Amino acid sequence: MRSSNALRLAFALCVITSAVNLQAPYYAALAAHDGLGVAATSMAFAAYVLGILPVLILLGGLPDRVGRRTLILTALCLCTIATTLTLLAPGVVSLGMARLLMGIAAALTSISAPSYMLALFDTADSRGPTTWVTASTSLGFGLGAAATSLFLLHEPSLTPPSLWGYLGMAGLALILLLGLKDEPGVASASPNSQFLRLPAYPAGSLPFGLSILLAWAIVGVVIAVLPAILDRHDLSAWSGFATLGICSGGVLFQPLARRLNPVTSVRLGLFILPFAYTMLAWGSLTGSLTGVLAGALAASSACYGFIYLGGLSGVLNAADGQHARASAGFFLMAYIGFSVPVVVTGTLVDRLGHTMALTLFGVLLLGSVLAVSRHLGRQGSIQPETVENDIAPGG
Repeated sequence: MRSSNALRLAFALCVITSAVNLQAPYYAALAAHDGLGVAATSMAFAAYVLGILPVLILLGGLPDRVGRRTLILTALCLCTIATTLTLLAPGVVSLGMARLLMGIAAALTSISAPSYMLALFDTADSRGPTTWVTASTSLGFGLGAAATSLFLLHEPSLTPPSLWGYLGMAGLALILLLGLKDEPGVASASPNSQFLRLPAYPAGSLPFGLSILLAWAIVGVVIAVLPAILDRHDLSAWSGFATLGICSGGVLFQPLARRLNPVTSVRLGLFILPFAYTMLAWGSLTGSLTGVLAGALAASSACYGFIYLGGLSGVLNAADGQHARASAGFFLMAYIGFSVPVVVTGTLVDRLGHTMALTLFGVLLLGSVLAVSRHLGRQGSIQPETVENDIAPGG
């Protein structure tokens, strides 16, 4: 493997995912500008998943038909268009349209990036490639929001300079990708491969999918709902750092997660989730920025450290050669968690108030975590711990 090739792809993945949360710190400002509430921005936020689901559910065969590099290039172009849209016409409607385009981009990335990185490494051991994918995407999800928050702390705006900066980074990523070859045997060697291909859930992979669903539900609430709650304490401009903490902080825990068996890693992450969420909810409701940031970092250790890495590793380990379909199934569950609980929680905030909505979310989270962890425990007890063959949580 040439490390420069992996770096090019990782940089592109980071740029794609950084577009997703660029506007997150000023969701509340967009809603106020349009005279709308939390439910409206939550629905615009969830439009992201409307773009993701059709691709993940139906188009898992795209990487084999058109090539993986083509899909990554397409994703970068879609993110560039979406960001330009929010620059030209800031508002909740344009945010929803942009989120839809970003969702398509994220889905194209999800079905192509893991197998593309695996091919670039040219190895049967998928721990290294998965680490590169999860680390670059985790960093990206948080960096965009943090960059926007830095500018908003200096001067409130509906078109912060971070959006212009993103367009420059996207252009650089496109140039770097143009010099990156797709590995032989992807598009050209599979002319008869199926275009429509459903996600796959190999035996033993569903609990990993349910775990990432719960983890990313917390991430979605922090990104879409938390800014409005922090706005009551004049802290909404800091929400980008909460997004950075919950999305990118998990990278710090990936070296540890990588050493664990996938089942062990995911169960550890599930154990952390309720405690981290409690700290997040308390900090946001009381206006404690320290509590919010500490809770975000703790949640990230689970969401983008132990569960993300362990879950994707476990799924690819069980894929039996169907890596694109299995990863599509995993990310399908992740993005369902990233959207449905967020819309429900945002609606409850408008109807029942912040405290009751966050409390109900926490109760459901705790019950779900206990059920999934128990199932994983039974699964781990009947599976041999094949350290050599397992894809460690760090990928």
